[in-house]
Amino acid sequence: MARSLCPGAWLRKPYYLQARFSYVRMKYLFFSWLAVFVGSWIIYVQYSTYTELCRGKDCKKIICDKYKTGVIDGPACNSLCVTETLYFGKCLSTKPNNQMYLGIWDNLPGVVKCQMEQALHLDFGTELEPRKEIVLFDKPTRGTTVQKFKEMVYSLFKAKLGDQGNLSELVNLILTVADGDKDGQVSLGEAKSAWALLQLNEFLLMVILQDKEHTPKLMGFCGDLYVMESVEYTSLYGISLPWVIELFIPSGFRRSMDQLFTPSWPRKAKIAIGLLEFVEDVFHGPYGNFLMCDTSARNLGYNDKYDLKMVDMRKIVPETNLKELIKDRSLEPRSLRPAKATQ
Repeated sequence: MARSLCPGAWLRKPYYLQARFSYVRMKYLFFSWLAVFVGSWIIYVQYSTYTELCRGKDCKKIICDKYKTGVIDGPACNSLCVTETLYFGKCLSTKPNNQMYLGIWDNLPGVVKCQMEQALHLDFGTELEPRKEIVLFDKPTRGTTVQKFKEMVYSLFKAKLGDQGNLSELVNLILTVADGDKDGQVSLGEAKSAWALLQLNEFLLMVILQDKEHTPKLMGFCGDLYVMESVEYTSLYGISLPWVIELFIPSGFRRSMDQLFTPSWPRKAKIAIGLLEFVEDVFHGPYGNFLMCDTSARNLGYNDKYDLKMVDMRKIVPETNLKELIKDRSLEPRSLRPAKATQ
């Protein structure tokens, strides 16, 4: 009797194993398909974002077309468009109309910035430099004398910085910077490039504070593209990781990593003192006051000696210019939220 029970049990065992194996295989295939789907979606989103934000090829094409037709000129034009010793590296853009790249120029590291589109309105969330000229590089026109160009620059500075007594010195400084080939004369192409760059607050601030240690040095320009000194460390605290790795790191462990790679307190104090010195430079500058409209940490960095270096100064604007821009803007009142009842 016992022998008759054994064959039935032996026959049922393979069916059980086959059913369990099929279940495990289906579960494995399902999660594999899910992982491939989610990964493909993440890659697609990141690629779409990259192609929208990072348009360095378009920027280079626009600038080089203008240079080759003789419209603009500058010390970086030949390296960018002819010898190609200035090239774009890692994309750092956060807005499509403000292209920003790590770059190499003749084996020297730098940051390349290029303006792609005109902002026809003032938006405090995105753009503090409205560029109202529809046609790029249309000023100064052919036949403009150096004296006339100096008057144009003086009028622009008076509108931006107010009626300062030393604006003539700043105009002469701009002409020195505009003379990219250092031949003692400013060509029409160089004047067009300088005029386009003077619409940008960051370029103007770099020229004004070119002797200050916390301001990145201007390396060169071509049209409204300019190259500035790179900053070794662009994060005040923590460590920068690729976005793929960030997805799989728990927030608690990420905070521990940031604390581990944060500079020591004496070095933090040196960076903080540098920030105070920079605020003093811009708020009581030689050509009027500037205001910092964005004080987030992503605009600050430091070098290997822990001296503060500004990474992005596009949201630092002249006080006089800002007052003129906001004086006719109407304020929209917001209702207060009702207080939560306490139990």
